[in-house]
Amino acid sequence: MQTKLTPTAALLLTIPPLMWAGNAVVGRLVSDMVSPMTLNLLRWVLAFFILLPIAGHVLRPSSGLWPHWRRFAMLGLLSVGAYNALLYLALNTSTPINVTLVGASTPVWMLLIGRLFFNAPISPRQGVGAVLSITGVLLVLSRGQWEVLKAVQWVPGDLYVLMASAAWATYSWMLARPTTEPQAIRSNGTAFLLAQMAFGMVWSALFSGGEWALGKGHFQWSWPLAAALVFIAVGPAVIAYRAWGAGVGRAGPAAAGFFINLTPLFTAVLSTVFLGEVPQIYHALAFVLIVGGIIVSSRR
Repeated sequence: MQTKLTPTAALLLTIPPLMWAGNAVVGRLVSDMVSPMTLNLLRWVLAFFILLPIAGHVLRPSSGLWPHWRRFAMLGLLSVGAYNALLYLALNTSTPINVTLVGASTPVWMLLIGRLFFNAPISPRQGVGAVLSITGVLLVLSRGQWEVLKAVQWVPGDLYVLMASAAWATYSWMLARPTTEPQAIRSNGTAFLLAQMAFGMVWSALFSGGEWALGKGHFQWSWPLAAALVFIAVGPAVIAYRAWGAGVGRAGPAAAGFFINLTPLFTAVLSTVFLGEVPQIYHALAFVLIVGGIIVSSRR
């Protein structure tokens, strides 16, 4: 699947990394108030009820959703359930630099899974784009000092990030794959997302239940936590997923995958704003490399 990257598609695919970078910052701020799996569940429950009045008709017994429930259950597992759960597990068992570093493999997973399971060829331009984009991420992570990467110690938790990246790549390809589901659902982005959430919340509830069963769950109510929940439900959940689905539909999963690597760059920018860190030259160089990778990979 090779489609042209338009300005509209580029804008749609830039919104999710920005939202997810904000999600990472906010998630760290409330980590002492709520455990990861419970935070993820609360986020999606709140997002679900935000969209329910708008697109609740898709869940009616007469809806065309139910003959295709297996597909939506898989989409919900890969995105709402597995992807987020694996990332939270990774953050509990690995270091942030490792998580972001391994997460930079997402464009590669997009290309490999597309080639192996969806018969999508990998062009030389996409290969070059992947190298440029990942180099940009490494530049951010190393703060312009490559010896920092030599000190990285890999731990079992890094496997969770690889699995999360593979799950997200598979999810993105499934979004772009032609299906037999009713056009009324497919063409209504809000209803399509709500259908995924409905099944994804079941997976998230199972993961959260396991967290509490293992004695790892905690929750401490506060107004800052309430504000954080509103943000991550509206921004990283509703807006980001809606924009990602629309962007993938326009640009294709392979090109979209490169935009994921904007997340660590946006995280660095947000850290500058909220933590007072001064931007460095390597941030600008990384931006050029990441965007260059996107442009090169999307050209025909």
